[in-house]
Amino acid sequence: MTREGTALLVAAGLVMCCCTVSRQTPIASFDGPPAQAMPISDEAMRIHRSAIVVDGHNDLPWKVRAKGNSSFEKLDIAQPQPELHTDIPRLRKGGLGAQFWSAWVPPETMHKGGATRMALEQIDLIHRMVRRYPDTFELALDADDVDRIHRAGKIAALIGVEGGHTIENSPAVLRMFHLLGVRYLTLTHSDTLDWADSATDEARHGGLTAFGEELVREMNRLGMLVDISHVSAETMGDVIRVSRAPIIASHSSAYAIASHPRNVPDDVLRTVAANGGVVMVNFFSGFVHPEAARMSQELFKDYRRLRAEHANEEEFERALEDWRRAHPIPRGTVKDVVDHIDHIVRTAGIDHVGLGSDFDGVTVLPEGLDDVSYYPAITQELVRRGYSQEAIYKILGGNALRVLREARRVAGPERE
Repeated sequence: MTREGTALLVAAGLVMCCCTVSRQTPIASFDGPPAQAMPISDEAMRIHRSAIVVDGHNDLPWKVRAKGNSSFEKLDIAQPQPELHTDIPRLRKGGLGAQFWSAWVPPETMHKGGATRMALEQIDLIHRMVRRYPDTFELALDADDVDRIHRAGKIAALIGVEGGHTIENSPAVLRMFHLLGVRYLTLTHSDTLDWADSATDEARHGGLTAFGEELVREMNRLGMLVDISHVSAETMGDVIRVSRAPIIASHSSAYAIASHPRNVPDDVLRTVAANGGVVMVNFFSGFVHPEAARMSQELFKDYRRLRAEHANEEEFERALEDWRRAHPIPRGTVKDVVDHIDHIVRTAGIDHVGLGSDFDGVTVLPEGLDDVSYYPAITQELVRRGYSQEAIYKILGGNALRVLREARRVAGPERE
């Protein structure tokens, strides 16, 4: 399929659903004071502004669906949106160069049905966002697109689908996602699938099944990145063993620093280095602050319990809010996030770490990383710790772009 053919498919549009369901993760409340902006030195700001900052995961599309009925008329991100982490003024302030927007679908659709339809609606929403704000966004299909769009002063919009349940066990759906511009698939979300174990559910397969391995190979052929965030450590190992292309963890952190099963253990970090992949550090306090990670161990299990107990959506939301108030966790600071970067650099190397914020997919963030305007605080902390300009460029986005290029090279010219 040519780029022009892809554009025709996109232009055709998809019918949007007006239903809303709950937010994706039962995030606890926080017990700290409001964050204060970190002073940014001239050197840090110079480095930040000259880098291409790439974020591996932002859940704004789901917030637009849930809060704005999938309408940018009702939720106009060109205007300040203080209830969100993301809007265009703050994206500009934060100096973001490229964003993987998440087309997330609730895992319960795996049992209720409609996962593929809902994923298509979320992909359509991202395309409509790009068309709605053409002075800010442009769709990127590869790393060369990102470079070109960045030089034009726009933000490159990339698409990732979060959760393999969205393909409903169909390689054909995976291929159609790729034609619509999807450039990574997160293999699982919170629940174990027929073909892959999740980090936060019962392990049924010991990693990937044979069908799961076939899907990884098909993603390699397409040039689609294989995302190991949310999967079990055994699944991570199987993916890296099978994949011919570098893999990513689009929004995960280091297990050795914060021992939550959503994070990547050291033995896997070392194999990520051998594979050439990148772990993009998540900002959620429950995954980066050591004590918050300990307190968040039951997070996904409690979410499923509350969902089973409350069929009515409003009752479920109230129960979830009560749960949050009863389970406050410490926020930590931007230094906690950079501790994870430090650890991944020491364990896997400077070429294998990036940023995957999870903005608008979480509600508890470290002090100094309140929203998308705060990316320069990470650069400031990296400068303070003695990282060179070249190393900071790699962390902020260079490593992610290298992996995107390599995945396309592995796919070859016949990927469609």
